[in-house]
Amino acid sequence: MRLALELAQRAAAGGEVPVGAVLVEDGEPVGQGWNRPIADQDPSAHAEIIALRDAGRRLGNYRLPGTTLYVTLEPCVMCAGALVHARVARVVYGAADPKGGACGSVFDLLPSDFRFNHRVECAGGIMAESCSELLRAFFRERRSQAPNVCRFGA
Repeated sequence: MRLALELAQRAAAGGEVPVGAVLVEDGEPVGQGWNRPIADQDPSAHAEIIALRDAGRRLGNYRLPGTTLYVTLEPCVMCAGALVHARVARVVYGAADPKGGACGSVFDLLPSDFRFNHRVECAGGIMAESCSELLRAFFRERRSQAPNVCRFGA
């Protein structure tokens, strides 16, 4: 998770929402990524997707059984679907996402009883405070740079 946090800081440095992800097989990183939708002009360029793509290229396979994804923020629905298709065994995430998380916060897609042909084990709250603080600091900074706008028409 520490490497995922370092990658999340790279995302923040690039003006992206600070999320980082590392895919591990047999204790070794095989893929890594950080949020890049703005830089890549690609709405699917979430940290998890970038890490899956990186691992697929390195391992020469789009199936990644037996791997564990460490990610600083609970995966969204799109990323959960990609994790199922990639056959990732386990997801370990830091901060919960109460607005769009797909590992139990809003949706429960990965370990659920859906009719997917693969289930992904999930564990959350790992280094949650560090992951959450990075996100809070990023958005606090962003809000401080935004012009003061009256939000209620007063």
